[in-house]
Amino acid sequence: MAITATLPVARILITDDEETQRSGLAAIIRSWGFSTDTAADGQEALDKLLAEPISVLITDLKMPRMDGFELLRRLPVEGIQIPAIVLTAFGNIETALATMHDLGAFWFLEKPIQPSVLRVLLDRAVSHSRLTEETQRLQRQLSGHGTLGDMTGQSASMRQIFSLIEQVAPSKAAVLITGESGTGKELVARSMHSLSPRSGGPFVALNCAAMPETLIESELFGHEKGAFTGAVERRAGCFELAQNGTLLLDEIGDMPVSTQAKLLRVLEDSRVRRLGGRHEILVDVRVVASTNKNIPEAIRRHEFREDLYYRLNVFEITLPPLRARLDDLPALAQALLLDLNRKHRTQVPEISPEAMTLLNAHHWPGNVRELRNAIERAVILAADAPILPAHLPASLAPARPQPIRSPASQIILPLGTNLADAEREILIQTLHFAKGNKSRTAEILGISLKTLFNRIKDMDPSEVPPRIPN
Repeated sequence: MAITATLPVARILITDDEETQRSGLAAIIRSWGFSTDTAADGQEALDKLLAEPISVLITDLKMPRMDGFELLRRLPVEGIQIPAIVLTAFGNIETALATMHDLGAFWFLEKPIQPSVLRVLLDRAVSHSRLTEETQRLQRQLSGHGTLGDMTGQSASMRQIFSLIEQVAPSKAAVLITGESGTGKELVARSMHSLSPRSGGPFVALNCAAMPETLIESELFGHEKGAFTGAVERRAGCFELAQNGTLLLDEIGDMPVSTQAKLLRVLEDSRVRRLGGRHEILVDVRVVASTNKNIPEAIRRHEFREDLYYRLNVFEITLPPLRARLDDLPALAQALLLDLNRKHRTQVPEISPEAMTLLNAHHWPGNVRELRNAIERAVILAADAPILPAHLPASLAPARPQPIRSPASQIILPLGTNLADAEREILIQTLHFAKGNKSRTAEILGISLKTLFNRIKDMDPSEVPPRIPN
């Protein structure tokens, strides 16, 4: 007997203060095979959304206790990701469009509602809801297999990082990401954004270390035309650009102390005033900060405000250096290889075992960024062939074994000396033994004088000892 899997029936929540409106709408929707629930105002709807899984929300805007506007504002705050269809009275199209833009509504319908139009929108909203659920399920599944977004790692430390990201992402808490340069702090911030209710909003990153003190306030808060020399037009700052999304303040430890005080006020009031502006702008932005500095030490040196530190450090995520998680390196290198093949349109099939040995032996002071640069160089050089040690940067090659100068009667070479270096060292020591006499050297080595001169020609002149008269 064949067994077929069926999708669970989508549950639709209808919110309207008019009882006849919501009950009539519920009856129509149930006739299409959906499950329905109803609420008389936004507060009752929010309570039900928090208590049980709902696929799609249909809501009126004007209601007592909590209206539709406030209900839609509360959804991302409570970590609820759900498509919402807004019901609006005839003539309120501008209000509905503004609601879609500012509050993230899925679509709007004018009253009286046309069932055929509602059915089309409802089918699309349910499909969107199921796609979101499947994406979240796959993200949870991938994180269990050592992948989260663009981050890769099977080590215990990275699994803990993935778990922390998934726990904090749905909240509005400020997060401070710490770790050495090149460990992937921006990737953590982007992963948090993609897993959050704000994933549909913008992700804006500002490198505080790259901004001169004279420009960083303009970048953060924006400016009005004529606010300072060169301000030829009004410009929105990063807080405005990140509205309903996430703002990453990268290398926050390098922000000037004077700017830190102004940032603290914005974080506390959620209001921004452009440079040269008279009015404050209400912003809804999640702030994530990152740094490679020791902030408590910077506080002791009066280089960082203690109150700002505690405002940003509600939740801290510390990334380990690559050298502390070398177990992740093979999988990480493979993930980088696939990504760089796409970038450069190459088909490098693999990293050879010899090249991987060199990667594992390196200390990686530049962390994942250094690893990416090394593999990118190798991909360009290897074209469509496997990556070999010769394709990797010279800094990854093991130090050349130094020859051990020995008594004239013997030549001692360390293990690991390659053939070319061994031949050169034998030639040099034999020349010393023969006191620079090239005929005698050729005789000892059993080669012709012409061959000897050809070998000497390829050597550094400083390595060839002069002839010492008898």
